[in-house]
Amino acid sequence: MTGQRRGSDRAAAARPCVDPAAHTSPWRHVTATLAPVAGAVRTVSRAAEATVRHTRSLMTPAALMGSVIEGTWIAAHLLTYPIGHLGGRGQSQSGHRIEHLPPIQRGLIHTNLEAAGTPILLVHGLIDNRSIFTLLRRGLSRRGFGAVFAMNWSTLTTDLRRAALQLGEEVEAIVAETGYERIHIVGHSLGGLIARYYVTRLGGDERVHTLVTMGTPHAGTYAAYALPLPVIAQMRPGSGFLTELAEPVPGCGTRFIAYYSDADQLILPQRNGALRHPDLTVRNVKLHGVGHISLPIVGDVVHGITTALAHLDHDGHTVAAGATPLGRSGSGSSVRSSRSNRH
Repeated sequence: MTGQRRGSDRAAAARPCVDPAAHTSPWRHVTATLAPVAGAVRTVSRAAEATVRHTRSLMTPAALMGSVIEGTWIAAHLLTYPIGHLGGRGQSQSGHRIEHLPPIQRGLIHTNLEAAGTPILLVHGLIDNRSIFTLLRRGLSRRGFGAVFAMNWSTLTTDLRRAALQLGEEVEAIVAETGYERIHIVGHSLGGLIARYYVTRLGGDERVHTLVTMGTPHAGTYAAYALPLPVIAQMRPGSGFLTELAEPVPGCGTRFIAYYSDADQLILPQRNGALRHPDLTVRNVKLHGVGHISLPIVGDVVHGITTALAHLDHDGHTVAAGATPLGRSGSGSSVRSSRSNRH
């Protein structure tokens, strides 16, 4: 028995030892190779689902009517686009005489001089310029805001972070010119994303009282997969840029208002136009039947922005009983609107 045991031991020792890791390494290699493919398939699947929902939402009567209005505004905007490259960013109104002003302007100056004088900077989106804000600037001026500026950032940039740095330089120039330590920013589309990065990642909350965004892909848009450009790739869901924006922002002093629409042709899915972040004070305003280009033009948005900025004190609280207070982004207050008339 002892001899048999020794023989079996020698036989076992003679057999080659099989390394489990070496035995399974080909499968691990296959799994590692297929992982990116599986991720791409999941991305395509989610994009397809979002596209189906997006198409259905654009086929409602209100959305179809909004598309007609959108086409009209696009045609008008193409005519004014060259003008947007001319002139400067604007300037504040000087002097304190008010007898020549219409009643609504005199009213804001009388009731809230700080609100009337606080500078407002308008930031356009991709492949655009300040001309997109022609009607919004007029509406703000008519309401009594005396320092409305609009910048043109370089649409040739390959990184939105660089555009945010340029925005910071523009803000500092306005602060030096007007003497106000804090300003408001209104951003359309990609302009809102640039402004959000400036506020939350570059310390811009010390300079920005309120940031209003319109049609901004806060959670990304699958439409960004249509073009393989670096700056557009930063708008894809889950991109490094958007992941950075989702990081904690403790103690951010800026108040946010985000307008988004269920008929936005470029935000896919449209709910990604809402801003949701646990550290930010946000009021999300959902519009019905308003196209992407129409957002800075329709009366509901122009009126909503002028009212909000007129009713916010220095700390961002409402000072009028009828004004909707800002809530935490977790609760996400929402106002639906179906009007798409001009202001």
